Amino acid sequence: MKRIWLTGASSGIGAALAEELLKAGHQLALSARSSGPLQDFATRYGEQVLVAPGDLTDAEQVRAIGERIAQQWGALDCVILNAGTCEYIEVRQFEAAMIERVVKANLFSASYCIEAALPLLRQGERPHLVGVGSSVTFMPLPRAEAYGASKAAIRYLLQTLRIDLASEGIDVTLVSPGFVDTPLTQKNDFPMPMRWPVKRAARHIAERLDKRPHEIAFPTPFIAILKLLGSLPSGLQLAIGRRLARNEDNA
Repeated sequence: MKRIWLTGASSGIGAALAEELLKAGHQLALSARSSGPLQDFATRYGEQVLVAPGDLTDAEQVRAIGERIAQQWGALDCVILNAGTCEYIEVRQFEAAMIERVVKANLFSASYCIEAALPLLRQGERPHLVGVGSSVTFMPLPRAEAYGASKAAIRYLLQTLRIDLASEGIDVTLVSPGFVDTPLTQKNDFPMPMRWPVKRAARHIAERLDKRPHEIAFPTPFIAILKLLGSLPSGLQLAIGRRLARNEDNA
């Protein structure tokens, strides 16, 4: 049984992953802005759940969550940084404030959580830091300037932390999902090939966490295609990106 802090646990991949991990018998500290869904888990799973809601873009609130976990458990064995958001740029009305919002929600919130979590992981058993990035980092895609930049930063942050934390025995795993059927992706107005049901995605992640891979990327065919396209010369990537943009405009 592990002591796990899971963020973004109120919906989507986070809620489905919480279900998988609780069924497996782990203790979970659950964080999200909305406390209602977290309380539902506590009602169903009792003392397995520590409800720890808050705005993860607020460093003080994250620090308070970390202190609460420390008081209750004293340590963490695993942290899963899943909280985040997605917005798409309309380049004819480029909005720097949107990039600020998305980077704050995806990158800064993860950084605040890492700051709060590392002292607790250092006290844990076989500590494991897990962060959810995105397959968008394998290839530039239309309108994904804000989301893609934030997730590319998450990738680099976790990859470098893997190096710097190795001497302390803290393993680091990056999760890179393709399209998953969640409330967030249901707002998308473009085709989403090889989209997975959220329960399948959560089960796929949960089944692989014990192996502590450097990366959990899925679906495999979709990831392979993106990596192949991302390895092409920049001129070809530009042509493909423009074609995708035209298809979105016509959707």
